[in-house]
Amino acid sequence: MLDSQRFRVIVFGSSRLEASAPACKDMYKLGYMLGQRHMDVVTGGGPGIMQAANKGHVDGSFEADNKSQSIGVRIELPFREPENLSLDVVEHFEKFSKRLDEFIRISNFVVIAPGGIGTLLEFAFVWQLLQVGHVKNVPVLVYGDMWHSFLDWAKHNIIDPKLADAKDLDLVRRVDSLDEIMEIIDNSYEDYLKKS
Repeated sequence: MLDSQRFRVIVFGSSRLEASAPACKDMYKLGYMLGQRHMDVVTGGGPGIMQAANKGHVDGSFEADNKSQSIGVRIELPFREPENLSLDVVEHFEKFSKRLDEFIRISNFVVIAPGGIGTLLEFAFVWQLLQVGHVKNVPVLVYGDMWHSFLDWAKHNIIDPKLADAKDLDLVRRVDSLDEIMEIIDNSYEDYLKKS
């Protein structure tokens, strides 16, 4: 079991995108910058966006000559999803619920990149934990037009009919650029170091 005494950033996102997809290129750059800053990155350890973030991290931490970790938190599925080759540490889970708990236990920051049903599950899980106060002081950033559209949908179909409070939308933050993501992560890391 991984300790929770390191600053770690989760990147949730699709396993189905090719490395040439813009979102994969962006998450490679994000992983690279995290590696340069000696921060760990955590993904589901599969292909697509996960592979991009893990590979970027390995390349960035190698250049910066540090011992930060590229971590994969894997799920056993009926079909075999390949494990990416850019992982320093791998954990395996049989149930999504235990895996989701582990993601949250070991991480300090969440970036939601474009993805499908699995990414939507991860996003909704984190959002729910923030809403009920089971998780606090964990910034959640959503990156990509699809999530901006989803939050617009949530406003009109959940918030406006008063199925949730307006303040619940403030628990997640829309971002449009990697520079914006890294500025928020850097500020969060400074706060983390002050509390350590």
